[in-house]
Amino acid sequence: MSALSLSQWQFAITTVYHFLFVPLTLGTVWLVVGFQTAWYRTGNVKYLKLTKFFGKLFLINFAMGVVTGIVQEFQFGMNWSQYSRFVGDVFGAPLAMEALLAFFLESTFLGLWIFGWDKLPKRLHLSMIYLAAFGSMVSAYFILAANAFMQHPVGFEVDPETGRAVLNNIGEVLFQNTAMIAFFHTLAASFLVSGAGVAGVSAWMMFKNRQVDVFRASAKTGAWVVLISAVLVSISGDMDMKIMVQQQPMKVAAAEALYTTQENAPFSVLSVGDLSGDQATNIIEIPGLLSWLATGTWDGPDSTVQGINDLQAEYAQKYPQYAAETNFTPYVPITYWGFRLMIGLGMLAALYALWALFALRGGRVPRSRFFAFSSAVIVLFPLVGISAGWIFTEIGRQPWVVFGQQLTADGVSPLLSSAQVWISMIGFTLLYLVLAIIEVKLILKAVKAGAPEDPVLDPHGDAEKAADKQLYFAY
Repeated sequence: MSALSLSQWQFAITTVYHFLFVPLTLGTVWLVVGFQTAWYRTGNVKYLKLTKFFGKLFLINFAMGVVTGIVQEFQFGMNWSQYSRFVGDVFGAPLAMEALLAFFLESTFLGLWIFGWDKLPKRLHLSMIYLAAFGSMVSAYFILAANAFMQHPVGFEVDPETGRAVLNNIGEVLFQNTAMIAFFHTLAASFLVSGAGVAGVSAWMMFKNRQVDVFRASAKTGAWVVLISAVLVSISGDMDMKIMVQQQPMKVAAAEALYTTQENAPFSVLSVGDLSGDQATNIIEIPGLLSWLATGTWDGPDSTVQGINDLQAEYAQKYPQYAAETNFTPYVPITYWGFRLMIGLGMLAALYALWALFALRGGRVPRSRFFAFSSAVIVLFPLVGISAGWIFTEIGRQPWVVFGQQLTADGVSPLLSSAQVWISMIGFTLLYLVLAIIEVKLILKAVKAGAPEDPVLDPHGDAEKAADKQLYFAY
């Protein structure tokens, strides 16, 4: 394999692995915020137990996310130096803001929350987790803004002397519609992932007949979060689709294996045959749905969705310097199935949430083995779904690393050898395997330990202070 192909594989492996922890962190921290707020407002000790229990799970994932995310930045210099030279001044700006502002905000207040249980007033301590959660959202926004620049480059000009992109409008980079809708969509999907995680773990604890009253509350909370998030994911996904068809029509065509431009274009539910050829055989399709998703119109000229073959010809005329040796079509099978996994697994999680709420109605406590194992498995569905969505987003942009500005093949480091990438990729893969084992063991240990028992009064009769100290030492 060439250094280019290996570098793509290495970046894909490290990015997807890191991204597993991102939605769990983004969503779970706000669920912890909700549990601690409920404890602050009601004084009900079960919410204190849930704060501690899911707070541990959140911290484990946060730590793993930080460790695995550091690798990403090094690859820009080692494997993708030509990309960094071309757009580093633009792409680096939101990443620098993320590191200097958002990450420090997040980590500082998270540290105060962890170690401030017995030192800060109750209200002030609660504000720490609010600020940490807000910091995680800001951090995610800056990173998504940087990625949005790769999808739809704005706010820059190319210096004719150096050939490098020069930032001339940071506001346009940060607040373009591509970045804002991607943030809304990713955040909603993160809540769906975390809600499923909370509901699934809670259902398993109920099956084990452990602290049923405590985990029934969190199971119901998680199910509601999944259901509401699924609606928000659908709304934001529809908005994203309409923006995508304007900015990256080839990605939309590849997502549907649509090779010919059509009015009243159908949505392909499933296809068989060679999706990467010049046509696809649809076995289940919904007439007009793709046109409505892409344009907001069911039929007529305004409902036209461009096909892959026409777009290939259009891009060859638009980018003549690349036309002789470049296929502007992304790898259709991955794009097509990634799009369907993203939607399908999210819908299954929403159906599970409806089932869970029905099973929990009227004070009921579902303890069937089928429900418990289904709940344990459902945790993985939205996590795989959001990962598939991320893969779809990145694969669908190919062959561009910066859409319309730089090909992926032109962004790789020129002196990089295949042997060098093999060594680093094998090293990263083995390291990530070790981290995965550690992550699973820590999560299982925390789940096995369960939520803390009822706090014991200290010698002065201060139950609240005793509970705070118990939490402090637990971390």
